[in-house]
Amino acid sequence: MSLRPDLAIIAANVQPVTRVLDVGCGDGALMAALRDQRGCDARGLELDPADVSAAMARGLSVVQGDADSDLADYPDASFDYAILSQTLQTTRRPDWVLDQLLRIGRRAFVSFPNFAHWRARTSLLFGGRMPVTRLLPIAWYATPNIHHVTVDDFRALVKAREITVEECWFLSGDQHTGSGFANLFAEHAVFLLRKDR
Repeated sequence: MSLRPDLAIIAANVQPVTRVLDVGCGDGALMAALRDQRGCDARGLELDPADVSAAMARGLSVVQGDADSDLADYPDASFDYAILSQTLQTTRRPDWVLDQLLRIGRRAFVSFPNFAHWRARTSLLFGGRMPVTRLLPIAWYATPNIHHVTVDDFRALVKAREITVEECWFLSGDQHTGSGFANLFAEHAVFLLRKDR
């Protein structure tokens, strides 16, 4: 089973034999890859009970919980990596969640859809409606997305919080794209972050 492109980037860049917390782990696909291919001790936190069951059926250590409240229960620096993939925009306080990730993990991977992608802009400009795309496939009234983050918004947030960006990757479709005009041309972004303690 192949991983979603942002998850494949994360899996390829997590150091082997490390401790990982995957927040919003879904059915555990990334955790299973990290365990099986990188020898990682992967743990998960997931809100959806069906996904928790699916991840546990893979033999993974997953607890049901909410990133908006339950991250506070984890001790400082208890993981090498904390991962939040396609979940940041669904949280009530993305800034607080980001702070918690970097408190819990020595490094954090964060991936999110870029709401400033040219297709989203075009949909609003010419159609006057919130976009429905391959990466944003749910209509505005049913989407779990409550914060419409852009690449530039995220860059400003990490700068304001004095967070170091170690690496970043940008995807257009399933292909890598450059960082120069990522706010316009990237559909999806992946950041590897560090907060100097």
